[in-house]
Amino acid sequence: MTTLQSASRRRRAVAAAGAVSAGLLVLSACEKPTPLATITTGTASVHSEATCGGEGETLKTEALAKCLKDKDIESIKVDPEETVRFGVDPEIADEGWTILMNGQPLTDSSKKTYRTVPGSVFFNAQYGASGSSTLVTIKEGEQDVTGLWSFKLEKDA
Repeated sequence: MTTLQSASRRRRAVAAAGAVSAGLLVLSACEKPTPLATITTGTASVHSEATCGGEGETLKTEALAKCLKDKDIESIKVDPEETVRFGVDPEIADEGWTILMNGQPLTDSSKKTYRTVPGSVFFNAQYGASGSSTLVTIKEGEQDVTGLWSFKLEKDA
């Protein structure tokens, strides 16, 4: 009887070790998601992983130019009379981040995880806006750009 019990225990131990190994293999194949950036206005909110980069490595100029032209981005309707809130994960804030409007800096770099901008800014020609939509990008990095998170703000009024 002892031989049957020890054989059964060995089979269970081998099965458990196999399950753990398989689980580790599956986990190692997964990519770690990039940090998130979020835009909120009124009761609406959108968030996104990095459009480009977001993994700590400096992006080349060609990659930045291509990324800023990407059309497959999250969009949100903005009432010009509402406040637009920007939030970033701490990993982005630690590197410093800037809000770009149509590719041009709208704010100075910040290491905070949260900023606000009046909605009217995004549709005001004085700030470079034209039409009823604006491309807003969160740029990670103070000297070297390591990530971009882009959103389309559409005028809701």
